[in-house]
Amino acid sequence: MIDVHTHIYTPSYLALLRSRTTVPYLLDLPDKKAPPRLIILPSDDAASIPPKSRGRPIDTSYSSIQEKLRFMDTHQISTSVISLANPWLDFLSPEEGIKWAKTINDELQEICTQNSEKRLYAFATLPLSASPDEVVDEIYRLCSLLSIKGTIFSTTALGSGLDDPALNPVWDALEDTQTLIFLHPHYGLPNEVYGPRNADYGHVLPLALGFPLETTIAFTRMWLSGVFDRFPNLKILIAHAGGTLPFLAGRIESCVQHERSFEPNGDDGRRGPKRDLKTVLRENVWLDAVVYSETSVKAAIELVGKEKVMFGTDHPFFPPLEESEKEWASVETNLTAVAGTDSKDSIMGGNAVQLLGLKITEKLASS
Repeated sequence: MIDVHTHIYTPSYLALLRSRTTVPYLLDLPDKKAPPRLIILPSDDAASIPPKSRGRPIDTSYSSIQEKLRFMDTHQISTSVISLANPWLDFLSPEEGIKWAKTINDELQEICTQNSEKRLYAFATLPLSASPDEVVDEIYRLCSLLSIKGTIFSTTALGSGLDDPALNPVWDALEDTQTLIFLHPHYGLPNEVYGPRNADYGHVLPLALGFPLETTIAFTRMWLSGVFDRFPNLKILIAHAGGTLPFLAGRIESCVQHERSFEPNGDDGRRGPKRDLKTVLRENVWLDAVVYSETSVKAAIELVGKEKVMFGTDHPFFPPLEESEKEWASVETNLTAVAGTDSKDSIMGGNAVQLLGLKITEKLASS
């Protein structure tokens, strides 16, 4: 079983967050027995919120490779493709972003190679606050890091979204190197969308609804702007089973077909995407199965094809609420959802091996 959606905060990244006093930052509490709090959203940093209740507690499961491997053993996961969890490096100055991207990517490579059984691979992190040319340089440098199998990518990219023309050199480099893009949300939707009682519901609305819609909008802007027309060989893995794409792709396509400002529908000179959405989804897009529902996994398969959906856990997020629980309900829910399809074996590992070129030993394959 291969997990393509599993996160970590590396030691250097935690040190970076601990050195900060503004969002995002890591807050150590006076009670040394209490885990530090990670504050990554402005809404979690209001003065009215006591420090011990801000953000989320970050215990060692967020940074310890040994705990990651124990988690994998508990759930019979042979191989994981780890990635830095949000908010990545978007908040840094261009100079700092370049420095930290190299540091963290080298650190991820070292983490993977230190594991003698070769159970770990990684998605890199790009310095998206830097100039496009500097991002491109890092993309090509990643080719020398053999455990890196792609790069995680935020929905804002250089700061203006995935339809930003300034990204063209970045798309070109990603296509040229055949580097997989792992599109992952972080920013959600404006808090006003959730209403005045949002705080009463914890993180349910932003995580359950904000994240999937953020991802859907980001990818749709990418398609509408013609990115997949200009770079037809891009490869993109979309987190959380594509957000709401499995359910809204038809509506999105219909709206484009009826949009008068797009040629050939209108005559004002503006042009919509040349390749239809169904074709792009089938040829350029992969989805993880982190969606906790058999119905939703089947919808993901219907959207992109059974050979393009892959298992994920989103570890170390969504842990059991009781410390005594060893097996994670979130993982078991995903396993049950995938097991209800007729594509279990390929989703659980075969698709990831084929897409990422993973080398799975006979021992790992039988575990």
